[in-house]
Amino acid sequence: MGKPFDDNFNNITRQIVKKSLFTDRQIEIILKRRNLASPELAISKGAFYRQVSQCRAKLLALCYSWMLFRGLGILRAEDVDVINRLSEQVSVIKNSDVFPEREEEVMSVIQELLNRICKL
Repeated sequence: MGKPFDDNFNNITRQIVKKSLFTDRQIEIILKRRNLASPELAISKGAFYRQVSQCRAKLLALCYSWMLFRGLGILRAEDVDVINRLSEQVSVIKNSDVFPEREEEVMSVIQELLNRICKL
């Protein structure tokens, strides 16, 4: 992975990306397409647009899954509230300095809450 992605996120954000459906490169491309990151990417035009297509397909699948799970009652309103609160916290800490000893604690809390929501 290139420098821009590494410089823009702390360890917690990097760990969340690793647990997501998207690769580091795909996150970089999505951020670039949404004008949320530097336009510099060391990638050929063809590879870039292939990745954009893959990102769009994954994002659509994620949205359809979210709608399906909400519609079927698999994700309840309180689950969505927890996910929204976690998302807000990630937004707050994404560019902040978190003490290394606290990173594991933060990730542990996130993991525990998501495990409860995703328990089958």
